[in-house]
Amino acid sequence: MTNSRSQFLTRSLMATAVATTLAAGAWAGYTAGAPQAGTPAAATSAAQVPVAGHALPDFSAIVAAEGPAVVNISITGKPMKEHPRIPGMDPDDPFSPFFRRFGIPKLPQMPHPDIPTHATGSGFIVSSDGIVLTNAHVVDDADEVTVKLTDKREFKAKVLGVDKATDVAVLRIAAKGLPTVRIGDPQKAKVGEWVLAIGSPFGFENSATAGIISAKSRSLPDENYVPFLQTDVAINPGNSGGPLFNLNGEVIGVNSQIYSRSGGYQGLSFSIPIDVAMKVERQIVDHGKVSRGQLGVLIQGVDQGLAESFGLPKAQGALVAEVTPGSAAEKAGVKPGDVILKFNGKDIAASRDLPPLVADVVPGTAAKLEIWRQGKSRDLSITVGEAKEVQAKAAEKAVAHGKLGLSVRPLSADEKRDSGLFGGLMVEDSTGPAARAGIRQGDVILAVNGESVTSVEQLRSLVAKSGKRVALLIQREDDKLFISVTPG
Repeated sequence: MTNSRSQFLTRSLMATAVATTLAAGAWAGYTAGAPQAGTPAAATSAAQVPVAGHALPDFSAIVAAEGPAVVNISITGKPMKEHPRIPGMDPDDPFSPFFRRFGIPKLPQMPHPDIPTHATGSGFIVSSDGIVLTNAHVVDDADEVTVKLTDKREFKAKVLGVDKATDVAVLRIAAKGLPTVRIGDPQKAKVGEWVLAIGSPFGFENSATAGIISAKSRSLPDENYVPFLQTDVAINPGNSGGPLFNLNGEVIGVNSQIYSRSGGYQGLSFSIPIDVAMKVERQIVDHGKVSRGQLGVLIQGVDQGLAESFGLPKAQGALVAEVTPGSAAEKAGVKPGDVILKFNGKDIAASRDLPPLVADVVPGTAAKLEIWRQGKSRDLSITVGEAKEVQAKAAEKAVAHGKLGLSVRPLSADEKRDSGLFGGLMVEDSTGPAARAGIRQGDVILAVNGESVTSVEQLRSLVAKSGKRVALLIQREDDKLFISVTPG
């Protein structure tokens, strides 16, 4: 991977420069109210794949009909005591906040008078009595939030609730009879379909940009509950919180993040599916907070090496690396090394599939787990707990493949006391297969193929009895994870 350190995910918030729109030609799929003259009433079916010589879709009808329900959001935050200096740029220059947020290296600070922070984003109206959706990162910690409509009316907004886990915030403004968007079904969206974003990139209100859906159900680092829609729609600072429309003029996503080396749009944009956002909206409006189900497990993905180590027919499910003491999972008998194959009858093809399914369950509800343990599947009943706080602990690790090449020793009494571990082997050196698999000095080996280890001889014995793969459970700082090693 070339220059991978320069890539990062960023939530586009600050407003400063230009993003415009495109897409021309004649497309007759969208109708707002009565069909327009010369335009078929029915939307173009998904089966009518565009071919060479056909015109690109015309988004003007969608912009005209749905644009009034898209709003500009400006926030004022707490004053900054110090202002980062950017060479050749006045700290009060409107471009300064953009470059501070998006990738400019930290530079010496200089004293600056107390200046309130200002930023802008986008949002959209989902209820005619003043309910507005936007991103949590747009309004989080704001002292004052102002919502501006396309007709130039401005309202001070009340933040009803912020859900950082999904990056969704719900606002209310004191107005009636407002234009609203229509909510679509992101599950029906297909990769390759045209989509349209409307928002305020760099502060340019009601700008439209278009593109296609590049992928669905994307899992991003530290984002456990959102199966993102990936698009190539131009999303820039200020687009955050704005709607993503399908060709029927229905909102299917909330624009949230971009993947970029520079801080600006580079062809990878991510939107929160609207069904996820609307679930958050309903809970905040009805209860003032969001309640989620939680099992109390730290999970990781299952690659081919781990699947072979555990005797799984194929690489699937969510591998339990750690069970929280006192959690719903512990009470139900879930153990580290179990692979969760199904939750309430729904297949877990990848580890990312599990958190959203559990989160949707009301805490206290009984649920069913199908797990894989010691070479066979079994069913467990569990009463789902409540997520008290979102702690995004990434358990997905890059696993290489490749005799173990480990130098280990038992933990000292002090190390056991300090770490809270009762056993395990400290890795003093890692070479060959183990190093290639990602095991490093300072890791603590807790188990081999699901069996706890307390001595070097036990480790050797377990490895000798293993097949082509050895699944090692290790402790690394505060995290536990399984790593598959191919002995030499």
